[in-house]
Amino acid sequence: MNSKRRQANTGLLDTITADMLGGMDFDVGIDNSLRVERILLEMVRPDPVQPRRVLPERLYQAFHSNRMTPTQALRELIQTAQLAARQHGRPFSNVLDLLGNADGESEGDGLTLSPEEQLVRDLVNLAVTIRDDGQVNPLTVVDATQGVTRLYRIETGERRYWATWLLRDFIPGYESDGMIPCIIISSNRASAFRQAKENTARTGLSAIAMARQAALLLLYVHGCEIPNGAVTYDFYRQALELTLRGKREHTGEILSAMGGIGSAMFSRHKSLLRLCDEAMELADRHNLDEGRLRHLLELSPDDQVETVRQVIQLNLSAKQIIDLINNAHSDGDNYSSDLPRQVRQLARLMRPTSDLSGYNLALALVEHEGDRAVAHARLQHLRKLLDEAEAYLDSQ
Repeated sequence: MNSKRRQANTGLLDTITADMLGGMDFDVGIDNSLRVERILLEMVRPDPVQPRRVLPERLYQAFHSNRMTPTQALRELIQTAQLAARQHGRPFSNVLDLLGNADGESEGDGLTLSPEEQLVRDLVNLAVTIRDDGQVNPLTVVDATQGVTRLYRIETGERRYWATWLLRDFIPGYESDGMIPCIIISSNRASAFRQAKENTARTGLSAIAMARQAALLLLYVHGCEIPNGAVTYDFYRQALELTLRGKREHTGEILSAMGGIGSAMFSRHKSLLRLCDEAMELADRHNLDEGRLRHLLELSPDDQVETVRQVIQLNLSAKQIIDLINNAHSDGDNYSSDLPRQVRQLARLMRPTSDLSGYNLALALVEHEGDRAVAHARLQHLRKLLDEAEAYLDSQ
């Protein structure tokens, strides 16, 4: 983690927040000190504590630890999407090919795109819009210059930043001047609240991103130091010890910046930070909602991860998750034999339900295994198990 830190600026609530929270974009006319400039793309960096994550966790850590350039991070992201696409029988070599998959579905097989494919597709779509229409909304950047090295940290607009890199380096035929339009703010006027307002006003945050957002706002108003480098989930978990009651004078601004939610929902989002790292990463990647994740909080880390995987593979509802957890607890009371946990889970999932069908099971198998032949092999193995189980029951 970068040892250099930036101190939270909580005095903004009486100045810049009042002017700018009401709108998503800047009105440069409200303040003569605000200016739009075209800045070299290499001089702009995303904010590592930004709650809305664009890069997956592995790439996020490598990029913000300066082990990857923006181009390298995007290349790995695209290669991950290509691998997922190839496993599902829809390979692509040019990122523009992804735009042919309307509504997040591949042509012909009806499968939903993997999270990596969807992310790259969204960035490509934004990049093409920038190419065709220009950069309508400038980034908002904080002047983080130190000494003679010019550096700007993104406050709002990270997706536009990555789309611009993608447009420059991965979309054929585009000639870039290497510049990006930005509204520049002095370091003493940076606002976590303005950042949060744009996060919640644009494409919805995942439940885990909302948890990070809640944590970051609490850490800011409590005067905690904010790192300038890559952070782990433990950074956000510091907020589990903090409450809105401890800073009542900022409660209204915090809830407004979170999209106008109530204090109870704020606490429920923050409580998701009690999930283990792997469960949070999976839930964030697959955009699982808070209503389902809340039921996992009292499970052990291993059970959290296993349950999240089942929720993703089978698209379990909140009620099914509750039943799964309750049945797991009752199994522990009712059985003295040392049956494998996977066998008990399979028995629970075989209970009749309208959400389980041959079609859904086939889709889940192909998505999980990434290969239709392997999915067939899994079904054959399951059929053999069922035949053996039925023969055992008939013999009793």
